[in-house]
Amino acid sequence: MTDDPATTPAGDDMDNPTEGGGLSHLPSTNVKTVVVVGQGYVGLPIAMRAVEVGFRVIGLDKDARRIERLKNRDSYVEDISADRLNTAFGSGRYSATTDAAEAVGFDIAVITVPTPLRESLPDLSYIESAAQDLAPMVRPGCTVILESTTYPGTTEELMVPRLEAGSGLRAGTDFHVGYSPERIDPGNPVWTLETTPKVVAGIDPASLAHVSSFYEALVNEVVPVSSCKTAELTKLLENTFRHVNIALVNELAVFANELDIDIWEAVEAAATKPFGFMKFTPGPGVGGHCLPVDPSYLSWRVRQTLGKQFRFVELANDVNEHMPDYVVWRLIMLLNRTGRALNGAKVLVLGLSYKKNSGDARESPAVRVVELLTNHGADVRASDPFMSEPPRALTGVTMVEVSDAAVADADVVVLLTDHDAFDLKQIASHAAAVLDTRNRFEPSANVERL
Repeated sequence: MTDDPATTPAGDDMDNPTEGGGLSHLPSTNVKTVVVVGQGYVGLPIAMRAVEVGFRVIGLDKDARRIERLKNRDSYVEDISADRLNTAFGSGRYSATTDAAEAVGFDIAVITVPTPLRESLPDLSYIESAAQDLAPMVRPGCTVILESTTYPGTTEELMVPRLEAGSGLRAGTDFHVGYSPERIDPGNPVWTLETTPKVVAGIDPASLAHVSSFYEALVNEVVPVSSCKTAELTKLLENTFRHVNIALVNELAVFANELDIDIWEAVEAAATKPFGFMKFTPGPGVGGHCLPVDPSYLSWRVRQTLGKQFRFVELANDVNEHMPDYVVWRLIMLLNRTGRALNGAKVLVLGLSYKKNSGDARESPAVRVVELLTNHGADVRASDPFMSEPPRALTGVTMVEVSDAAVADADVVVLLTDHDAFDLKQIASHAAAVLDTRNRFEPSANVERL
């Protein structure tokens, strides 16, 4: 049997570990060091899993509040329990820091920093900063892996030059570089980091071998592809597929309502076809760190490099970005039928995160809906069991517990994020009117579906 990758000296070929490592008995000098840059929804699960299979892990994040919470064993990621975090610290092989200098001597670096859009343009400043921070610590035989979602070419055209300039070494000759798109689905108990196949790539065969071996220690299945550009495109393809199909069913929902057709019944009927159809459902828009952003990276790259429009993406963007406006319009129409104007109406919003059973409000359409409601003069109360306070964009919005009194006091209740914690039957029994954007309420005279 070959050496475990968590204990093989830097620069040697790495093979699969045996059943999750279990290396705490080994001398600390033999344990490979992994630095995970970014300790958010992607980076923290990777860090925890790497500790569990036997690596020494340094969790690096520039947000001092995050690091302080981690040191206090206070997890802000739903998929990582406080017990799991406590076990990682207790192993002696996990530390969290804001100081990049503590990563000196790393064997493997994984970059999981955000890649937001700024005025519709890709913002790669976090990747650039991470590469520049790591570059002076790059040494012969180490491996640097990018996981951040980005346009095809980022690894080789943006990250590699910065690593080489800051280290004086050559990628592919002196050290290894690869790309592996994250596929984290927060709150999904079935498809976790370990159970979801991991696409991997390297800038050359040796890099691919090292990247593959690292992830083989973490996950059940690794899917190698021929180049980093292919792996980068794979991630964008996955999310563009979802984005376009969600836009299709969202636009259908608008038209179906005007045609007096039940879109939800039509979707369920179509889903009975055992081939050639995949079920997508309408909603108040798209959110999270992927769907509102990733397709735009691809569209931008096509326009910048080829001078052409990616029309499907741009049309999908237009449809999905305007779904919050449509939700507000439906609320206006619903209130009009009860003799009320939106201006001054009491609106109880259920759910602010972008997906159910998560506290992640990044790019959440619910946030945009609330902004529009307040702009129209509505008196908005919001409830989300995963948030103790509203997202920063919603200053002035009051968070409330869902009680019979709070529901009865509202002129209309709107379900934007269908958390399992909401007692929908109880809410419907006390609500004057409900707009259900997720098709979760039972049919009732006071419930209207999107």
